[in-house]
Amino acid sequence: MRYLFEEYALDTDRRELHRGADVVSVAPQVFDLLDFLIRNRERVVSKDNVIDAIWNGRSVSDAALTTRLNAARSAIGDSGEEQRLIKTLPRRGFRFVGVVREEHAPAAAATAGAATEPPQASPKLPDKPSIAVLPFQNLSADPEQEYFADGVVEDITMALSRFRWLLVIARNSSFTYKGRPVDIKQVGRELAVRYVLEGSVRKAGNRIRIAGQLIDAETGAHLWADRFDGALEDIFDLQDQVTSMVVGAIAPMLQREEIKRARRKPTENLDAYDYYLRGLASVRRWTRETNNEALLLFRKAIELDPGLACAYGMAGWCYIQRKARRWMIDPAQESAEATRLGRKAVHLGADDPAAMCMGAYVLAFIAHEFDDAIAFVDRGLAINPNLAQAWNLGAWVRAFGGEPDLALDYAARAMRLSPIDPAMHTMHAAVSYAHFLSGRYDMALSSAEKALRDNPDFLLAICMFAASNAFTGRLERAREGIARARERNPDLRISNLGDLAPFRRAEHLALFAKGLREAGLPD
Repeated sequence: MRYLFEEYALDTDRRELHRGADVVSVAPQVFDLLDFLIRNRERVVSKDNVIDAIWNGRSVSDAALTTRLNAARSAIGDSGEEQRLIKTLPRRGFRFVGVVREEHAPAAAATAGAATEPPQASPKLPDKPSIAVLPFQNLSADPEQEYFADGVVEDITMALSRFRWLLVIARNSSFTYKGRPVDIKQVGRELAVRYVLEGSVRKAGNRIRIAGQLIDAETGAHLWADRFDGALEDIFDLQDQVTSMVVGAIAPMLQREEIKRARRKPTENLDAYDYYLRGLASVRRWTRETNNEALLLFRKAIELDPGLACAYGMAGWCYIQRKARRWMIDPAQESAEATRLGRKAVHLGADDPAAMCMGAYVLAFIAHEFDDAIAFVDRGLAINPNLAQAWNLGAWVRAFGGEPDLALDYAARAMRLSPIDPAMHTMHAAVSYAHFLSGRYDMALSSAEKALRDNPDFLLAICMFAASNAFTGRLERAREGIARARERNPDLRISNLGDLAPFRRAEHLALFAKGLREAGLPD
């Protein structure tokens, strides 16, 4: 089914939003929200209706719902102020009020008012085995244990990613299917993988059961299924067994000893790892309060297990957010602490590429130790070349270090490994940043716009949007960008651009400052 309105077309079969002949990038949940509102356009849908349809009734904050609604409006050229297409009715709910025409023609049919475009082929399967590990279903009675099921999947994904011969889709792309009924064949086509692992986790008291099944995404055939029961203190052994069995089903010729050598256990102390998982759950909510909460949880994990490299890396990342968003209370002391955490992450994370690359990012952003940061990122990627997060962080580190062309290469690898990543806006922003530093302002502008479609509040992307518009002669749009940036950070000015992003080369900072000054940012 295709829903045509204004110059847009929502194709539910291909899960694509088109504007004329162009595909508009939208996160899967945003697409689902547009689909739900358009299908129910004859009535007002309540907040509870939306949560039931998009989040399967799970507890969702008003901020999360508002963010998705704003992203849906932005994707179709609407806004909360205008409400031309998606209208909010106070105390009642929401309604899609645009004029819609339904079309049952093939997916390649023309968009309303646009030329016919050829069908787009699905991503090509890679030459080597590829797998996506979908979110495991939490069967525990306590919904607060959702983080535990997610953590099990993250550990399995990381363990599988350490095998060079196996392409593993990043956690962020796989988790876009969380809470949604899925068709395995469709998942295989969308992520370009041959195999899909799905399963469940049941936690009751001190006992845990992990069940998993490996499915051929092309045929839907079940290749392997098993379950593992044990005590919570044996959780890492259970995860190792699952990993061993999955890898054995994909490539029977792989020796079990190779699996053992590739294993990485973040900690044998379950309490410390529990705090780390809780910290991850908090930090991903992106507010000042949850940043403070996450920092305390990571510090508790470090207190219980001083060798937990990943906790040092994520604690350092909390300070990056504090600096970029100007949440620091004592910048000198907090920057020194962030640098200490970054160094601990890279030195303790010899077998943990995620911790090593996050520590490297901290050293580049906070301490401006660009050469060391680049070396640590590349060392982490040598350990695990399938870690999309590492390629993404590497893109930023290369850009910060004055190597924009290499940054583009790193960002391209990140996008391939995690093609529908909810953090795709950070990859597009890295591409925009690299093009800007190379003087390709039109390309920088295009990538900044893509980043802002997914995250309209991404301050650095807004500034790239403003500066790129200024250098391409679009001064009115440039000033609009500065107005948006200062709405989000009233203290932003030329003199404190170093808090927003580090620049190794003085001419790059001068270029950025010139563009923003022309756009109207005060000194």
